[in-house]
Amino acid sequence: MTAPDSTASVVRLALPGGQEVTHRDVAANGARFHIAELGDGPLVLLLHGFPQFWWTWRHQLPALADAGFRAVAMDLRGVGGSDRTPRGYDPANLALDITGVIRSLGEPDAALVGHDLGGYLAWTAAVMRPKLVRRLAVSSMPHPRRWRAAMLADVRRSSHIWSFQRPWLPERRLTADDAALVGRMLRDWSGPGLPEDETVEVYQRAMGIPSTAHCSIEPYRWMVRSMARPDGILFNRRMKLPVRVPTLHLHGSLDPVMRTRSAAGSGEYVEAPYRWRLFDGLGHWPHEEDPAAFSAELINWLKDPEPDR
Repeated sequence: MTAPDSTASVVRLALPGGQEVTHRDVAANGARFHIAELGDGPLVLLLHGFPQFWWTWRHQLPALADAGFRAVAMDLRGVGGSDRTPRGYDPANLALDITGVIRSLGEPDAALVGHDLGGYLAWTAAVMRPKLVRRLAVSSMPHPRRWRAAMLADVRRSSHIWSFQRPWLPERRLTADDAALVGRMLRDWSGPGLPEDETVEVYQRAMGIPSTAHCSIEPYRWMVRSMARPDGILFNRRMKLPVRVPTLHLHGSLDPVMRTRSAAGSGEYVEAPYRWRLFDGLGHWPHEEDPAAFSAELINWLKDPEPDR
């Protein structure tokens, strides 16, 4: 695998089968964000996790568009085709990126769908800007307060996050040998036999874009280093505020990174209809491991006028 010639050639990809998706940039919260867009209707904004970018939602974009939604997958700050700024990787600011993109798209609100770090930020945005979040769907990520407790209680499962706290070495490890570590993470955290080599190579190439490794790690550095600082204490206290929008929580039963019991307890922070769905036999990437089942669950819930059933 060779280093990418340009960010655009690595990031602005077609969907499986060659289906075209609209790529463009939008301005929000003092930065520029790359989005991939398909379909018309109520906005569904898809938020990727680590170590991925918008392409992780390649199966859900056409499924949502066919179901009558305006499906938009964005690259988070510092990743994919979005700006790599020197600062701004705390969750409060990253959540403002997301709500800023909603406004830049000219929409009054959105259903947020987040996986991993994207799920963490979706929880945060639903608390910080509830009027801009119509519904919330989170995959493979507990509520931030549950995640904090789980990370402190189970160091083994969150060892990659603790390893990120060292300066510069984690960036070097992520990009060494054509981002081989990214491939190991994708395979080790997945269910049996996944993902395919071609899929892994896409994420490895994206991690090879200059500064991406550093920017990808910065949110996790903030989460740990801020625990005893006033900004971290204030954020953790702020997240006590309940989520007041209908929430769908999705999780793989074989997820080796996030314990099922830690994720399932997140319902205590939701004062709205809350639906829990566990996918048997899937790991940390249920939307990629079984995209048909994941998309069906998500679309049925988005269309359900009574999500508390």
